[in-house]
Amino acid sequence: MVMQSLQLDRVFRALGDPTRRAMLGRLSRQEHTVGELAEPFKMSLAAASKHIKTLEQAGLVRRTVRGRTHYCQLNPQPLADANDWLRSYERLWTKRLAALEAFLRHPEKE
Repeated sequence: MVMQSLQLDRVFRALGDPTRRAMLGRLSRQEHTVGELAEPFKMSLAAASKHIKTLEQAGLVRRTVRGRTHYCQLNPQPLADANDWLRSYERLWTKRLAALEAFLRHPEKE
């Protein structure tokens, strides 16, 4: 359970930055080099690598090296795990909001 919590913390930390979310969006369409991921943000390769390292630590990105070029691919499983965690709260709040709506529509039944 602690390991799952740590992994979930890493995923949400990685998703907390708009640059990393944009990188993931690009990777959801196809594999990119580190340079390609850095280009739209006008950042150095070192800065892009730091963002990618955070994504890798969260398990969201896999980096492979071919020759001297580093390629990044999206690993969607941690996003699916985070979505499952969020859905448990969605179910809880949906039930509570439905009960509130029923009460507000028919307070005499309570």
